[in-house]
Amino acid sequence: MRRESGVRVSDGGVEEGAPASRGVPGLSGAVTWLFAVACGLAVANVYYAQPLLDAMARELGLAPATVGVVVTVTQVGYGLGLLFLVPLGDLVERRRLVALQMLLSVAALTLVGLAPTGAVLLGALAVVGLLAVVTQVLVAFSASLASPSERGRVVGLVTSGVVIGILMARTVAGFLSDVAGWRSVYLVSAGATLLVAVALLRVLPRERARTRLSYPELLRSVLTLFVEEPVLRVRAVLALLGFATFSTLWTPTVLLLAAPPFSLSHTQVGLFGLAGVAGALGASRAGRLADRGFGNRTTLFALGLLLVSWVPIVLTQTHQSLWALGLGIIGLDLAIQALHVTNQSELYAVRPEARSRLVAGYMVFYSIGSGAGSLASTVVFAHAGWVGVCAQGAAIATVALVFWGVTRLAARERGFARARRVSS
Repeated sequence: MRRESGVRVSDGGVEEGAPASRGVPGLSGAVTWLFAVACGLAVANVYYAQPLLDAMARELGLAPATVGVVVTVTQVGYGLGLLFLVPLGDLVERRRLVALQMLLSVAALTLVGLAPTGAVLLGALAVVGLLAVVTQVLVAFSASLASPSERGRVVGLVTSGVVIGILMARTVAGFLSDVAGWRSVYLVSAGATLLVAVALLRVLPRERARTRLSYPELLRSVLTLFVEEPVLRVRAVLALLGFATFSTLWTPTVLLLAAPPFSLSHTQVGLFGLAGVAGALGASRAGRLADRGFGNRTTLFALGLLLVSWVPIVLTQTHQSLWALGLGIIGLDLAIQALHVTNQSELYAVRPEARSRLVAGYMVFYSIGSGAGSLASTVVFAHAGWVGVCAQGAAIATVALVFWGVTRLAARERGFARARRVSS
């Protein structure tokens, strides 16, 4: 057992009931909300294209069979950003890094909105995805600026902004596209990003670099952290399984609801994102529980709710109930975001000087889980329908719950073994 930031930490994270130190004065409420808005705006850029694919294909002459590459290049850019840009938050001044990424995002978004050809569109979207990882730099920055006693609350609020950005991106994109065409989505986002970048530059403090590593050493140290920190290994696996479950629900949902007997429009399908927002806002309280040292209990609750949420979700088709789907979405999103907030709060208590690298390694597993869940769920839906999708989601949630139980038992056994060695 070791002490980090005044909190007793075990191999599984913050020990239950351990008091957190008060530390330095934390972030004001207004600045915390600004972080949340900036994160939501940045991550939304990755998801705007999904409801706009048909309009993009018609205008730029993209083949319907290959238009899906629009989403793929954006996600590939995001993955590369996680590996190569986010760790820079431990090497250079984060205020400068955030400002540069957001200003370059303004240029890339403007280029998407004015793209004359499909090739230009794809190249610009890849850059948009690459720079969208400023979200993770901001989350780590907010955790560093917050006092230890309020870090979980701050991370919870900022992460809620991320989730709301993901869930609302499709709805906003659909509305703006209907009003002023698909290009307006990216041009409006460019303008909003510029305004938020200016606001952040006015309030973000300057800081010194936290490491003297070279850039190649910095990247290698991400792998070293996985070897050295059991908390990172456990929380990364939970992120992979949790977000595989999340994408298992959301990817094929439009396929179910757009077909009979529901036959909903894209706008109507997008409204179900509002149910997810309710769950995401509720999950911000998970950070406060982590501040009080109850991260392990919150994790157990979240994983249990994740599994139970699939019961009403499966009733969507078997009982043709959209109310059941809404209830399941609220429960599942609450569970996923409570888990995500708790994961990050536990990680940020481990190695203050390596927070950007910790979140980079963690988010790579997040992305792998999201991609694998999306791919698998579309295949399962084609062969086994909605019931098969629900079986997949429930199975992944069960694996996550069992994995957590095994790691907690192992951590407890290690604790008993250490106690016996000390007593002898």
